[in-house]
Amino acid sequence: MKASTGARVLVVEDEQPMRIVLKDILEQEGFRVLTAEDGESGLKSAIEEKPALILLDIMLPKIDGFTLCEELRRLTYTGPVLMLTAKGQIDDRVRGLDSGADDYLIKPFSTEELLARVRALLRRVNGKIRRLRTINIGSVSIDLIRQTAQRGTESLYLNAKEFAILRLLADSEGGPVSRDRFLDVVWGYTAFPTTRTVDNYIAKLRAKLEPDPENPKWILTVHGVGYRLDLQNHDTRPNRAGQTGNGLRTVDKKI
Repeated sequence: MKASTGARVLVVEDEQPMRIVLKDILEQEGFRVLTAEDGESGLKSAIEEKPALILLDIMLPKIDGFTLCEELRRLTYTGPVLMLTAKGQIDDRVRGLDSGADDYLIKPFSTEELLARVRALLRRVNGKIRRLRTINIGSVSIDLIRQTAQRGTESLYLNAKEFAILRLLADSEGGPVSRDRFLDVVWGYTAFPTTRTVDNYIAKLRAKLEPDPENPKWILTVHGVGYRLDLQNHDTRPNRAGQTGNGLRTVDKKI
């Protein structure tokens, strides 16, 4: 999915190989990319260039990522900040969000997840996003707002975490969701489950929802990353009242 707006993205990263890789990935998607190799030059570029989004590393010379983010918010920079954090450093993630970051990405990360996060943050800034209200997986209809599920006329029980997993998958619009992302959003910072916990919940969801759990059509594995919800390869043509051919219903929501 190419970026059509040519939005400007500022990459603040001190490691040159990573900075070059990030720049290349974003430019291939149609973004105009600015780069900075330390916090001081990153702050200067952000103030002068006013990018649509900032991709910000934590461990920076001169001004670290936390301090830079706090200073940007003090100076009323309103664009989204996506912070890069080390795997397993929960304190860094919490501190990053508290300093004003909008989201974080754990190193190492996939190209697909990086681009999905960037697109999602820019959609929030640009106004309305379409949120799925209901999805159909096989013969099961799931209302993500009311948190109800039905197979035909029979109610199907899903617990709160299972609904939260489906909500996160649906909001990613077909993009991959990492296991660490599931753990942080669904279980929270204070819980200490393992990535295997996510796999177990996905297996249970497939058993409940997929016609053939061993060969899933909707909840798909992205090897080395996590999972994604595939609704694009099924009939989603719109019909009356905003409903699509396979029972997808959307609602507008400002974030």
